[in-house]
Amino acid sequence: MISETLPEPRRVLLSVYDKTGIVDLARGLTDLGWELLSSGGTAEHLVGEGLPVTEVTEVTSFPEMLGGRVKTLHPEIHVGILADRSDPAHLRDLREAGILPIDIVVGNLYPFSSDPGIELIDIGGPAMMRGAAKNFAHVGVVVDPADYPVVLDELRTAGNLSDATRRRLARAAFAHTSAYDAAIVEWFDADPASDTAGDPLKPSIHLALERVQILRYGENPHQVGARYRTVGDEGWWDIAVTHGGKPMSYLNLLDAEAAWRLAHSLGDDPVSVVVKHANPCGAAIGTDVAAAYIAAHDCDPVSAFGGIVAVNRPVTLAMAEQLSKVFTEVVMAPSYEPDALAHLKQKADLRILEAEPPTWPELDFRIIGGGFLVQTTDRLVVAHTDWQVVTKRHPSQAEWADLVFAWRLAARVDSNSIVLAKDCRAVGIGAGQQNRLDAGRIAAEKAAGRAVGGACASEAFFPFRDGLDAAAEAGVTAVVQPGGSVRDHEVIEAADEQGLAMVFTSERHFRH
Repeated sequence: MISETLPEPRRVLLSVYDKTGIVDLARGLTDLGWELLSSGGTAEHLVGEGLPVTEVTEVTSFPEMLGGRVKTLHPEIHVGILADRSDPAHLRDLREAGILPIDIVVGNLYPFSSDPGIELIDIGGPAMMRGAAKNFAHVGVVVDPADYPVVLDELRTAGNLSDATRRRLARAAFAHTSAYDAAIVEWFDADPASDTAGDPLKPSIHLALERVQILRYGENPHQVGARYRTVGDEGWWDIAVTHGGKPMSYLNLLDAEAAWRLAHSLGDDPVSVVVKHANPCGAAIGTDVAAAYIAAHDCDPVSAFGGIVAVNRPVTLAMAEQLSKVFTEVVMAPSYEPDALAHLKQKADLRILEAEPPTWPELDFRIIGGGFLVQTTDRLVVAHTDWQVVTKRHPSQAEWADLVFAWRLAARVDSNSIVLAKDCRAVGIGAGQQNRLDAGRIAAEKAAGRAVGGACASEAFFPFRDGLDAAAEAGVTAVVQPGGSVRDHEVIEAADEQGLAMVFTSERHFRH
């Protein structure tokens, strides 16, 4: 007879794609006197391990149909999961239908994002998980194999799952099915036959993120911070190796992301960049990684103090010896020579990261009130071979190299920005100013005469000729900018007056 006292033996339904730990869980539950219900591959797996399993078809008296699409979609299953054990009417329904309750549901879903397709869209699995999660006041639902030992422990010691545990597990179940649905929506959007194919800004965006790292705090000590990643995805941060130093902070991660991307966007030769507050304060291409680092640091040694260093080549002992002379928060590289790594590890607080090349997300998100601003990620789209020379004088080969380097760098500096470069190394960077003239003045002051014969890059057009005149005063002989101002003709005339070579890219790179 069904009553508020649960019948013995208690029943668990197991239906999992990921079978990690499922045998140990099932064996532990059997030892505690639980009856195992299962179907399909899970049942076959458990029977193969010698465990007593009642097939779902025995409970429902209904065979699996449609090639396995319908197995657990039956009142015998869902009534047993959804019955509110504190509701006399529910208990009466159970009794009159002769249905026994199901006390725990163990399940996880196909890894849809890894091999998407119609047959991997699970219907019965999410229905069972959602039913159990809805009825968490009476039913446990377990979707993560990492929770199996916790569940067994609690059942062994207390005989039941606590209210807090059931609530936590229910939240995890809804998060699991939500991420699964998000992956399916993404698959539909990517289908060439879909009306959303090719449109980066879909009618809806479904983000499923999981917390993978709790940080000491956010930008400031009164803020909390963490790193999240897309469920089912793995970025370069997840496989990066930390060889030494303190744990990474929120700002360390933010600046390191900027540095690592920049180091891989300035060309294929040895590159070193120094980043501070998400902006480069030095960058250079060198004959080797040590030379590149020295040149990058020399751009602005004051700002480089406490900065983030990234290189696109293995760190050598020669570079490590130079780096160790400067207080640096983080150094990032694809690898380290053994003697270089040993040398750097002597700096107890230096965070030493080894990482794969960075990824470039398709979309960029900014939070605003009630939602997000979304745009495609800024890339350097126009090749320098398509740039237009707008002055009487054309750049020399050396000037072309400096122009390309300065332009790539300026695209990664907060607006308004001016970059001065000579011999493919930054000599002055003016970042994040409210007007372009101030950005140019700061860049020239930092260059301190080293820009003579070099290049100037502006990430947006010069609205007046005064910005161009300031670049000429710094000694540059070539300028790259998008063009597009109503006063372009005045700026071009100013460049011709001073014998400068100037090219238009027709591509702006505002960065706020």
